[in-house]
Amino acid sequence: MNYVYIVRCRDKSLYTGWTNHLEERIRAHNEGHGAKYTRSRRPVELVYWESFETKQEAMKREAAIKRMSRQQKLELVSSFFTSFVK
Repeated sequence: MNYVYIVRCRDKSLYTGWTNHLEERIRAHNEGHGAKYTRSRRPVELVYWESFETKQEAMKREAAIKRMSRQQKLELVSSFFTSFVK
């Protein structure tokens, strides 16, 4: 599986990425081995993810999410958690 994910950083900023090992990637971000952006903003909290069969699909979705405004990303995260409550 390949995943697109959003993490909320300590400073409340959002970081979007993709990986094929979601738990390991979040751990790497929190250990300071993830993206340069998140190193100084630890800890990060996983707030959104989607799974895809291929790396290409995940990377395409990552690019689409990165083009979204912050408000659109927050709405995506909010709807994601709302779906768990129902």
